[in-house]
Amino acid sequence: MNVLLAGGAGYIGSHTAVALLKAGYKLFILDNLSNSRISVLETIKSLSGKDFIFEEMDLRNYRRVVKFCARTKIDVIVHLAGLKSVGESVKEPLPYYENNILSSINLCKTVSQLGIRNFIFSSSATVYGKPERLPIDEECCSSKAISPYGRTKVAIEQMLMDLQTSNKDLRVVSLRYFNPAGAHPSGFLGESPKGAPNNLIPILSRVAAGEQPELVIYGDDYLTHDGTCIRDYLHIQDLAEAHVAAVRKIPFLRGWKAFNLGIGKGYSVKEVLGSYEKAAG
Repeated sequence: MNVLLAGGAGYIGSHTAVALLKAGYKLFILDNLSNSRISVLETIKSLSGKDFIFEEMDLRNYRRVVKFCARTKIDVIVHLAGLKSVGESVKEPLPYYENNILSSINLCKTVSQLGIRNFIFSSSATVYGKPERLPIDEECCSSKAISPYGRTKVAIEQMLMDLQTSNKDLRVVSLRYFNPAGAHPSGFLGESPKGAPNNLIPILSRVAAGEQPELVIYGDDYLTHDGTCIRDYLHIQDLAEAHVAAVRKIPFLRGWKAFNLGIGKGYSVKEVLGSYEKAAG
């Protein structure tokens, strides 16, 4: 089965690439390398022991996208590409709407043009906004995002629902991640953005390595046991294997399906900090 991994050189994409290659899938990666490094491609090959096809590409260029997918006879699209910082999206919303939605439109047009029947979308638990209940399940309202980043995920999910409604042969899986964290067991692959990290774990890693002077905790008056924000953290290896499971299962599904990906338990910033200090000695 030929799998297109859009955004396959990024943090989630690179771990998913290794898992898909080890599972025996023929892999094709598209990435514009805006927040990833070309060197990660050699790491993917080394860790998987398999080769793949890579092309540097901006998904906003529809002609290039559809030509690539036609030439490589793609069976499944796994769409991980997109800008992903909640804070940055609040400061600069337009690039998020342009990049995330236009790239998704082009992949949807490609699906329609070429008759591709399987589409897996990298969504986010941010679609739930302030949840109506805990724990959050897939039946919770998923149109309450409170950031431009989250709203792009809501818009793309709705577009995919509408596309599937118009094309009953199309199968769509939306994976709503909570907070991916961690690294490959080898230590050679992890979260290493080009700019300053926005997520807690890579910030802690940089502070521990002396690459960043301090960890700033934003807010100590949340209604939690220690006053700091609580998040559900999902290990990146589990997330990668979830994508493999989705690719394996999607040919047997019908319609549009959403799945939450988390562990169902949250940890506060101070708890994560304490665990990191203990592990690091």
